[in-house]
Amino acid sequence: MLFSLAAIALFWVVPTRAQGPADFEGPDTTRIYELQQIEVTATRVDRKTPVAYTDLNSEEIARQNFGTDMPSLLQMTPSVVATSDAGNGIGGTAFRLRGADASRINITTNGVPMNDAESHAVYWYDTPDMASSVGSIQVQRGAGTSTNGTGAFGGSVNMTTARLSNEFSGEASMSYGSYNTNKQSLRIGSGLLGRHWIIDARVSHISSDGYVDRASTNLSAYMFQAGYYDNSTIVKLISFGGVAKVGLAYDGVTKEQLQTNRRYNSQGLIEHADGSISFYDDQIDNYTQINNQLVVTHQFNNRWSLNVTGHYTYGRGYYNQYKNGQDLSEYGIPPIATDDPAVTVTESNLIRRKLMDNHFGGVVASANYTVSRFQLSIGGAASVYDGRHWGDVMSVIEAPDFGRFEYYRNASTKYDGNLFVKANWEVACGLNIFADMQYRLIRHNITGTNDNFNSVTSALQQLDIHRTYHFFNPKAGINYSFARNHKIYVSFSVAQKEPNRSNFTDTKQNQYPSPERLNDWEFGYLFRNSRFEAGVNFYYMQYKDQLVATGELSDTGEALVRNIPDSYRRGIELTAALEITPWFTLGANATFSQNRIKNYTEHISEYDADWNYLGEKEIFMKTSTLSYSPDVIAGVMFDFHVKGFSALLQTQYVSSQYMTNARIDALSLDAYCFTNLNLGYEFSTARTKKIRVGLQVNNLFNSEYCNNGYGYSSIVDGVRVDEAFYFPQAMLNVLANVTVSF
Repeated sequence: MLFSLAAIALFWVVPTRAQGPADFEGPDTTRIYELQQIEVTATRVDRKTPVAYTDLNSEEIARQNFGTDMPSLLQMTPSVVATSDAGNGIGGTAFRLRGADASRINITTNGVPMNDAESHAVYWYDTPDMASSVGSIQVQRGAGTSTNGTGAFGGSVNMTTARLSNEFSGEASMSYGSYNTNKQSLRIGSGLLGRHWIIDARVSHISSDGYVDRASTNLSAYMFQAGYYDNSTIVKLISFGGVAKVGLAYDGVTKEQLQTNRRYNSQGLIEHADGSISFYDDQIDNYTQINNQLVVTHQFNNRWSLNVTGHYTYGRGYYNQYKNGQDLSEYGIPPIATDDPAVTVTESNLIRRKLMDNHFGGVVASANYTVSRFQLSIGGAASVYDGRHWGDVMSVIEAPDFGRFEYYRNASTKYDGNLFVKANWEVACGLNIFADMQYRLIRHNITGTNDNFNSVTSALQQLDIHRTYHFFNPKAGINYSFARNHKIYVSFSVAQKEPNRSNFTDTKQNQYPSPERLNDWEFGYLFRNSRFEAGVNFYYMQYKDQLVATGELSDTGEALVRNIPDSYRRGIELTAALEITPWFTLGANATFSQNRIKNYTEHISEYDADWNYLGEKEIFMKTSTLSYSPDVIAGVMFDFHVKGFSALLQTQYVSSQYMTNARIDALSLDAYCFTNLNLGYEFSTARTKKIRVGLQVNNLFNSEYCNNGYGYSSIVDGVRVDEAFYFPQAMLNVLANVTVSF
């Protein structure tokens, strides 16, 4: 469908452009750009701020935007490790920053939180083809500056949507490659209409069979922007989102399966009465998310500006699961009568569906004051989340006449507000003092019946949780630029974070977690001239009451996390880039770190030979290693570009890492290294602004590696058993792309 739309658009629109520019003279393009810059003033940092950060501009994003999710585009930035359930960077993807997972990384778009209000996670397939909607990205490492949403316990990612242009433009992009991966995208920008209005719209479709069996992805996305402009004000209506259908693939494979069939996926496995097996073909996550933003930016004069963003996000979806040998009483279903009065069905295979419906809305505002040596931002945000979770047993296989049955339903509301003031003052030539203070208030309520069966009460878990948090997060630092090319900085930041939903639901009765606190020290040096840039950043992130998995099981049989009094991450980040010639650039980054828990106690569940639960054994370890935190992350980039041709060779190395906090070699990921090659050629014709032909070769040297996994330990009949599961990544695979800009 999109191929046809692209062809029609190119046929009709491209000749129109060739006829010449519009009849009237439009306003100053630079002025439109300056006003749109104000939108991110409050959440972005610059060279005068004592924060470790990396910027990605629209050209860098577009160069690698062949259809993979955002984590794949960020994986070569310092201290970042990307993961993919399906093995090819599309669908169930995520990334970690300094060892912190997505629930601990603050992610915003135009200052609006993207992290789910309850889980704190970001599900990238809920906003398909986000890379095509983004104009720029800033990755701040560490606590960073004040932002909206969950606390940054590893870092933050600040994205802005693509800028509106006052010139008519369009783009058609098509990709195809391994595992039937394909992307079609069409964008049209109106340019300035009536000297004040600009409209920009995009539709996209991405699908893939996935590297892992039945880990398919089918994503439909859109992006719409309408803007009104005058000399001092821009009003923009932005809407983006889409529909995602993603095959579940979060079980992983064992080490033995890695040797025999590394693409195996156990999700949807059906165990038939005759001993045969097959797979349920609808083990799929279906979700729709619509993000709406109304952005008002006004510049009063050369010193004062104001940005206000109202936002509303709607999400609704479900996923189906085939479950074998289920005890119906754990679903609240009484024994089901059969034709034989003496026989009832109390256990059966069944199909269940878990659903959710949520609404998230609020306002983000900041007033910005700038003079030659002083910058001040005063702002805040307020939001309300309203979510509903419920589940239905769709069918009971042993009782085909049994109808749909709702077995749980619960509701959540969350109120989140913050106020901040931040200032950057150049007190002397090159010497900047930075200060940032934020107050945050959260109220979180969860009530109803949860989906987990509580072994203590022998019933589905009942929720009645009401929590209020008050956080004060100060930040301060000094930045000194000297001798034109040198910069040195030091900063101290506090970030605090509330527990997420699962921290309350996956626990022991009446044992609820406390909030977490991070004290973050950063010290760095940067050298930059016209051809060479090098930097070093030292960090010490001290956590109080960090929530980590201990090996315990909750009352509902889920992995339990507890507050650990003392833990830390400390390391050194190195970056360098050298323009050897005007057509060849060499870049590199590396992170060397230690990530530790002090006075850690591992808990291991004990069972007899018949798997009857006997209790838990405690093993005191004194100091242990935080899970999913490699000691070394390193990347090298070779960028060759001459005339219209470009070649980008990227290699990343990640050292071994533990999958639990107990420091068990059997529950670890091996070190891995992979290389990606991006080739491109750009040219123009009389009818086009630019045509780019590209080829992305992933895992160039066919490395067999896993970038994620999980594991757990138990003691069975007196013998310790460590079970590990891995997520294998695709072998050498390719994606070809053609993008036509007009």
